[in-house]
Amino acid sequence: MQKIIFICMLNMLFSCQGTKNADKVPHKMNGTWVPVSQEMGGKIMPKSAFEKQQLVVSDSNYTFTAESVDKGTLKVNGDKMDIYGREGVNNGKHFTAIYKFEKGQLAICYNLKGDSYPVAFDTKANPLFFLTVYQRKR
Repeated sequence: MQKIIFICMLNMLFSCQGTKNADKVPHKMNGTWVPVSQEMGGKIMPKSAFEKQQLVVSDSNYTFTAESVDKGTLKVNGDKMDIYGREGVNNGKHFTAIYKFEKGQLAICYNLKGDSYPVAFDTKANPLFFLTVYQRKR
């Protein structure tokens, strides 16, 4: 289950940009993030499923640590993300996502199928949608 969650988080982070700022990740996204809540397919995940996870974003690169380490690149276009796995269990995979900053937290809703972007931060009607709310690690 943690592998699925990890994959979702990484791949949903960023999408391609068609402007001169293409591939630029908002600077406020850079840093180390830890999950405070997760849900998939409308079901809330227990804290024990994600308490050891960590997401590190550095410009257009990410490293996600759970039961293994996954690395890749992120591309952002507005509130959409494309996540490309380059090393680890998601090597060669592409995930789509939407994100928002709210009250000091980063929320990412991933589509693990990667065929479209979620339109809301809701997973109930979509078993392959994964939502994670992160808090910046202090």
